[in-house]
Amino acid sequence: MNVDDQTIMEQTPPQRVRRILARFHRSRDGTAAIEFALLAFPFFLLIFATIEAFIAFAGEQLLENAVDTMGRQIRTGQITAFDPTRPTYLSEAQFRAKFCEEISLMIKCSAEEDPEDKKLYLDIREFTTFAAIPNYIPKLSNSQFSDLDSSDFAYDPGGPKSINIVRAYYRWEVMTDLVRPFITNIRKDGEMPRDYLMVATAAFRNENYP
Repeated sequence: MNVDDQTIMEQTPPQRVRRILARFHRSRDGTAAIEFALLAFPFFLLIFATIEAFIAFAGEQLLENAVDTMGRQIRTGQITAFDPTRPTYLSEAQFRAKFCEEISLMIKCSAEEDPEDKKLYLDIREFTTFAAIPNYIPKLSNSQFSDLDSSDFAYDPGGPKSINIVRAYYRWEVMTDLVRPFITNIRKDGEMPRDYLMVATAAFRNENYP
């Protein structure tokens, strides 16, 4: 028995309690482990949320680059859809497959997707004037998390000197609970918001190519 323990035993019960509590208050054994246990979960959750938000925004930048690349090829006549006999002709499925190649670094899609679980939506159309081009995200209703309305989407780019738009939408599923309420902006009917809708648009007039 050490001196402190012997001193405690010689004291009255109230004195012993006060002495033991004082020793407990002075002790710092295990403090770091307890603090780490309390802070580890929110800390790592914050780290995962930051990483996921960064990846989502990087993926959106990749989508924008793909729209710019594919739009430039339509504008210069490297991709056409009005004459199947031209060597530059691409069908809708071929265009989609080529677009998927452009975003394959971070975003996965395929030429054909399950309509019930579709991720990538493409809208390539010709317009008579720039003023006629829609400047909003088409949704089924005005609700904050309303689903995307793709009923007017088409693959119908025009020829030389025509005015065209290339729009791409991608449903990016948000996995981290902490960040989901802040960046989700779309949901399917009857489901909780879980997707961040990436949007990229390019409007241009085609060159007068041969």
